[in-house]
Amino acid sequence: MRSNKKTVIVGLSGGVDSSVAALLLKEQGWNVVGLFMKNWEDDDNDEYCSSRQDLIDVMSVADRIGIDVNFAREYRERVFSIFLEEYQAGRTPNPDVLCNSEIKFRAFLDHALQMGADKIATGHYAGVREFDGRFQLLKAEDGTKDQSYFLHRLSQQQLSRTLFPLAAFYKRDVRRMAEAAGLHVAVKKDSTGICFIGERPFKEFLMRYLPPKKGEIRCLDDNCVVGEHDGLTYHTIGQRKGLHVGGTKQYARDGEHEAWFVARKDMAGNVLYVVQGHAHPALLTDSLEAGQLSWISGERPHRHWVYAAKTRYRQADAACEIEAFDAAGCRVNFAEPQWAVTPGQSVVIYESRVCLGGGVIA
Repeated sequence: MRSNKKTVIVGLSGGVDSSVAALLLKEQGWNVVGLFMKNWEDDDNDEYCSSRQDLIDVMSVADRIGIDVNFAREYRERVFSIFLEEYQAGRTPNPDVLCNSEIKFRAFLDHALQMGADKIATGHYAGVREFDGRFQLLKAEDGTKDQSYFLHRLSQQQLSRTLFPLAAFYKRDVRRMAEAAGLHVAVKKDSTGICFIGERPFKEFLMRYLPPKKGEIRCLDDNCVVGEHDGLTYHTIGQRKGLHVGGTKQYARDGEHEAWFVARKDMAGNVLYVVQGHAHPALLTDSLEAGQLSWISGERPHRHWVYAAKTRYRQADAACEIEAFDAAGCRVNFAEPQWAVTPGQSVVIYESRVCLGGGVIA
C-alpha cells in the first residue's frame, strides 16, 4: 500500500454495488484496495450460505478492475448476542442497523486504518458531506434504494473517514456501469437477506437458537382463542403471513374475510394477540417513545420543530415533532397515525435530505 496516491479500502461483498463503488474510485485516481469480510461461520455447507460464490465474484471483479484484495472475518458476537436478547424480550431488532454501526463501520474501519487507509468506502446508497465543520449523512439520489435509515448510528469520526461513491447514482445506472466495464456481477441478483443470516428462512434460523414455546393466539377485540403459535419470538407487530389463522365471519367487517395481523405480544402470558383488517385501530399509533439515542452531529435535534421520521425501512417520510427528552430517551409525536410501530425497530429522524440520527423504539 505504499503509494503517493491516497488509499481507500472498499468493502467488497461480491455484489454489483460495492464492485461499481470500487470501479468509480479507481477511475477517480484513488489507490483502491478491496476488503472481503466473511459474515457467518456456522453453516458454510448450508444451501443458503453464499460466501464461497461471493468470494469468487470479489476476486473476479478485483482482477478485472486491477486492484488487490485483503480478507478479514466479521465477528458476529459483536451484534448477535444483542440480536438474540432483543428477540427473547419480545422486541424486533434491526440487525442491519447493528451490523453497520458495530461491524461495517467500526470493525471494518479499525481494520482499514491499521492497514494504512486514508478512507473507507462501501456500496451503500447514501451520501456524506462536510457542512459547518461537521459531517452530515444524506439520503441517496435514488430514493427507492436509499439506505441512510440503516446508517443513522454512524458517528462524526466514522463519517469523516467514509466515502459513498453511489450517492448520486440510480441502481439502473450502476448496473449499466458494471456492464460497460465488463463486470459479470452487472446482472447478479441483489441480496435480500439479513446481514449475518443471508437468504435462509428467518423463522428456521431463529429456531436454532430460540426453541419453540407454543401458546395461544387470541383475538384482541374479544379475547377468544383463534389459533396457536410456536413462540412469540418468531412474530412481529404487523405480521400477516405465517399465522395460520383464517378469516372468519365472526370477526369480518362488511361481510368480508379480512386478513389477521399481529397487534400485541403478551410475553408474561405467552399470548399472541391478533386483529382482523389492515386498518384496525390497534395497528395505528400517533406517538412513540425511543431510547438508545444516537445523533450524528453529536447534538440533540430541537424540540417541537417539524421533522420527518421513518419507523421502518422503505416507509414514506412521516411528519413529526420531538416532544421531550429525558434520561431514557425521547418522545416522538406524528402528524398522522403510523401503522405497526414495532418495539425494537429504529425510528430515524430527518430534516429534508439530512439524516439526523434516531433511536430504538421502546
